[in-house]
Amino acid sequence: MGLEMIDAGWLSILPPVVAITLALLTKEVYSSLFLGIFTGMCVYCFSTGSSLLRAVTYVFDMMAVKIGDNGYMIIFLVLLGSLVVTVTRSGGTAAYGQWAIRRIRTRRSAKLTTALLGLMIFLDDGFNCLTVGTVMRPITDKHKISREKLSYLLDATAAPICIIAPISSWAVAVASEVEEAGGLGAFVQTIPFNLYALLTIAMVFFLSATSFDFGPMKKAEESPQYPPEASGTLAGAIEPKGTVLDLVLPIVTLIITAILGMAYVGGFFQGVSFAEAIGQNPVAGLTLGTFAGLLVALAMYLPRRIMTMKEFMSGIIDGIKTMIPALTILILAWALGGVCREMIGTGNFVSSVVSGGHISMSLIPAIVFAVAAFLSFSMGTAWGTFGILLPIVSMICSGPAGAAVLMPSLGATLAGSVYGDHCSPISDTTILASTGAQCDHLRHVETQLPYATLVAAVCFLGYIVAGFSRSAPVTIAASLIMLGLVFAGIALLQKRGKEPGFAPKKS
Repeated sequence: MGLEMIDAGWLSILPPVVAITLALLTKEVYSSLFLGIFTGMCVYCFSTGSSLLRAVTYVFDMMAVKIGDNGYMIIFLVLLGSLVVTVTRSGGTAAYGQWAIRRIRTRRSAKLTTALLGLMIFLDDGFNCLTVGTVMRPITDKHKISREKLSYLLDATAAPICIIAPISSWAVAVASEVEEAGGLGAFVQTIPFNLYALLTIAMVFFLSATSFDFGPMKKAEESPQYPPEASGTLAGAIEPKGTVLDLVLPIVTLIITAILGMAYVGGFFQGVSFAEAIGQNPVAGLTLGTFAGLLVALAMYLPRRIMTMKEFMSGIIDGIKTMIPALTILILAWALGGVCREMIGTGNFVSSVVSGGHISMSLIPAIVFAVAAFLSFSMGTAWGTFGILLPIVSMICSGPAGAAVLMPSLGATLAGSVYGDHCSPISDTTILASTGAQCDHLRHVETQLPYATLVAAVCFLGYIVAGFSRSAPVTIAASLIMLGLVFAGIALLQKRGKEPGFAPKKS
């Protein structure tokens, strides 16, 4: 847009506060995001002496810029939506569902399988949510697992595994921000201090292996609702004729060619290291992989008359239609993040509040975690948050007094960034998790927020331990004990009936 960023001070946090407050109060995310963007543009224009009409113009300018900047993401999503619809209409998804249902016989197995599959796809969080959701949704529906719980399982095994996987686009992004601290080696050292990722994964397996639930999620599990438009949109009017291979081969092709595509786009075949190559433009690689999956599906379905060419192309168009709600939210969320980061300096303001104070170095990890969590929740982006905060945290901990808490503080930055990204209603990953589960977006946010926030509260205490102990084993052990005590306390309240909405769910 060619506009210089201003220092809006406290007003810089107004746009995300407006958007998030309206979304939570009205349960309507589109207008809430738009009004948040408009609020940010009003702050910018009033600060620079521009008119209200100019603020409206800037809203659409920012949206246009973000559409261009995220063109590959949009193409990837529409291609993936098309692949999901064509594979489903071929009967491949239904055949896989019947095959899996015969082998996954319990709710526990269905939840654990979803969690394990989520951990296996660690290259990209968005790809994780959409792929695992597509594969596991028929099975979790069969076992009466709510769409809200499926959304949580997708979301809680997407970013948390990507942020601790050394070979992922996230790892390379983080390593590029901490070159002075050791690059990829420093990233690896932060893994034991990334408490939110570690505790979230532990919580996912605990919830999957038991019938323990509480809060809004418990109510959702007691009365699961399955939107009729979800199955209708994907199934279409075509009689399914496909087999399990009609699902498996396009998906396997997608995964393999996506990895090769990321390596190719990043220059791996020209001598760049694999870890660095896949982080150069991962969405471009994923787009190539999805396109290859569609080509394989076309080559499989047409010769066997599972679909005609007209039916295949109809599936592609309908697949694009299924992605329109998610794309609309994404474009608005990107625009809001752009206003905050590039025009009114939300990130710089919050960062200056931290770095300008006189605070004990032992408390820095906990404080950094809280600031990163708030910033990521407000802007809806983990990458944007750690991109802003990592250099500042490295600077704060660069002296002799801060060297001992450097890795805990970097880990806390990543953990807080992931927490905010995990539960923010305007986060890409949150949106894609609800899309992958075909769950109402705000229902997903409402039901997972208590789970994510409980883990975040334990993490905050864990980072206080980390700041004083400077030991990863001590920090992890203390955090797990605290999380266990919280679960025990909730279970005790359930048993005594002190919290009617927290009653234990019987298997």
